[in-house]
Amino acid sequence: MKQDEFRPDVTAAFDAAAGAYDRLVAANPGYHRHLRCSARRMALPGAGSGLRLLDAGCGTGASTAALLATYPRAEIVAVDGSAAMLAGARRKSWPGSVRFVQAPIESPGSAVEPGRFDAIFAAYLIRNLADPDGQLRAFRALLRPGGTLCVHEYSVGDSPLARATWNAVCCGVIIPVGLAATGDAALFRYLRRSVVEFDGVSRFRRRLGDEGLTAVRTATMTGWQRNVVHTFLARRPAESDRGRDGR
Repeated sequence: MKQDEFRPDVTAAFDAAAGAYDRLVAANPGYHRHLRCSARRMALPGAGSGLRLLDAGCGTGASTAALLATYPRAEIVAVDGSAAMLAGARRKSWPGSVRFVQAPIESPGSAVEPGRFDAIFAAYLIRNLADPDGQLRAFRALLRPGGTLCVHEYSVGDSPLARATWNAVCCGVIIPVGLAATGDAALFRYLRRSVVEFDGVSRFRRRLGDEGLTAVRTATMTGWQRNVVHTFLARRPAESDRGRDGR
């Protein structure tokens, strides 16, 4: 089965896996710590005081928790298209500064207004979308001028060692454990394939720049995820940059 044939059912597959999802990610060494690492790399001021953040593709709230731990004074709007994953997130304890919205990130509706966000955090999202370029353009429009986009994502295309590591971990751990936990390996086979077919780091950096985002930079993680999971940072040009970037 090709990736494109599976992608339209990704939301349904996440719905089906939602009950076991938190247990599965908890078994992944560094998963939550790496999300917090990417959140810190945005280097937003004042613990987020006065800032409005978008958690795009929040799932059961792991990325939301990373944002909240790093920027406890920020307002956080967390969006996901999976009703079951979002139900899992809402069952957890959150302060009033966190709001969850069920909607496809491609068309989030009036709860996510253009030009209103100081930063966007998108963890393990972009490679699952049919139109990543269109989504990056949409993220640029959602950011205030000077706002930060942080993409926390798998990318192994530039490293044969990282690709081999990823395939070994998937075949030896992720797929069999996912099958045992949920009774269906389809989502986990898709996970392996989606990462292998996704952009390498250099290609995704170019993709960010092609969509009008600037100050693009990257950093990787520690442990077995080194050169497998990356933080991609970029910004919407400030008004003072408009003459330089031509937009």
